[in-house]
Order: sequence, then C-alpha cells, then structure tokens
Amino acid sequence: MAFFTLYSLAPVWWLIVSATKNQSDLYTTNGLWFSEPHFTDNLKALFTYQDGIFLKWLWNTLCYGMLGTAGMTLVCVACGYGLAMYRFRGRGLLMGCVIGSFLVPHALLTIPSFLLYTDLGIVDSPLAIIVPSLFNAFSVYLAKVYAEGAVPPELLEAARIDGAGEYRIFFTVGARLMSTGAATIFLLGFVGSWNSFFGPLVFLRTPEKWTVMVGLYSWLRVKVDTSADLTGMVVVGSLISLVPMVILMISMQRFWRSGVTLGSLK
Repeated sequence: MAFFTLYSLAPVWWLIVSATKNQSDLYTTNGLWFSEPHFTDNLKALFTYQDGIFLKWLWNTLCYGMLGTAGMTLVCVACGYGLAMYRFRGRGLLMGCVIGSFLVPHALLTIPSFLLYTDLGIVDSPLAIIVPSLFNAFSVYLAKVYAEGAVPPELLEAARIDGAGEYRIFFTVGARLMSTGAATIFLLGFVGSWNSFFGPLVFLRTPEKWTVMVGLYSWLRVKVDTSADLTGMVVVGSLISLVPMVILMISMQRFWRSGVTLGSLK
C-alpha cells in the first residue's frame, strides 16, 4: 500500500514542486524539493504568453468535454436502458456488436474517421471533436449492466398500468434510478475527453481551436524546432489543467454517496 501511494503521488508532488521553480532551477535543483519560489511569475507568463492563448485552450477543452460528454451520457444511458428493459428480436446480436465495437483500438479508426469528416467538411472544427464523443460503446455496456440491477421491471409495469408513456417512464423513473451510473459514465467520459490527445491533434489545425493537451505539446515542440525552451510553462500549464478535474471529482461525490445510500436502503 505504501509503495502504491508513493507511486501515485510522486508525479503529482514533482509537478507541484516544479511549477514553483524558474527555468534554470527546473534543471539544476532537486526535482522533489522546492527552491526559490517563482510560482506567481510562472502563472503570469503562462496566462500572458501569445496573448493568453492558454486560457483559450482551457475554454476549448471545457466546451468540447462538457458538450460531448453530456450528450454521450444521455445517449448511452438511453441505449443501456433500452437494451436492459426491452425484449426485441436481434437484441443479443446488437449487444454482441456493442461489446465487439469497444474492443477495436481507436487508433485503427483514425484514417476512416478523417476521410469521413473531410467529406462532411467538419475537419478543423469543434464538431470533429464533439460528434465522435457522443457515442461510446463501453458506456452503453456499463449503462446496460447498471440498469439491469437498478431498475426493477415491476416498477415500469406499474407505471404503464398508470398510463405513463415509455419516454415519460424513462425520464421520470429509469433515468432517476440510474443517476449514479450516469454520473460514473459522465465522469469517465469527461476525463477521457479532457485527456484526449490523438483526436484533437489529427482533426484540429488552427491553434485557436486546440485543446490544452495539444497546445502544451506544441510548446514542447518549440524546444525541438527552435532554441526557445517553454518547458517551465508546460509544467505550470499541466498543473493548472488538473484544477477542473479536481473540482469535477469533488462536486460529483454527492451523486455516488446518494447512490450508495440508496443501495443500502434497498
């Protein structure tokens, strides 16, 4: 346990310590301990470099992540609910296709996706990032498994006897009982979208449309292509990019807590 804790926290500790150093101290001092503090100067340099483009990258990443993940959560919860609650011809085959599709590596879909988006005219636009993130086969499978355990079929039958339609039953009964599973799907999807690198690197060309990951990578490439070294700003930018994830994790704890409490009452 101690080794696991050290292994998990050491990179975060190094990032925090390195973000307080200037460029020369970053290479010449102990990486696991502080030297003369320059955190404020580093923040000022980060948010003013290239007219504050780092803030634009943060905003782009947040918009792409929130829109894509919110849509994906609704689509996957509805699909999982349908697969779990309804019996129809081809249900087993459809479920097999869902399981098989999330076993395909995403890298293999890059070239077909690029050709498709080129025909649709959405390359180098936010749609090239948001539209693919609306669909996630693993989240459909997760929602289906969660719905089988969280939504009693007898409750749906009772709602039908009372005259409720299927859409109303889903939004007022099924979706509410699946809120904990939906929160998990949302968080996993948002983390994946926030850390996504390969897709934005391939589909986005204009720097003003980049995400944080692609933008910080471009700053690292500056050291290779020119004599300038922006490693210090990349370190500070990496630390700042963790803040939204921490806020999201803390704010969504209540959904898991309510789900656990509901499960214990059952």
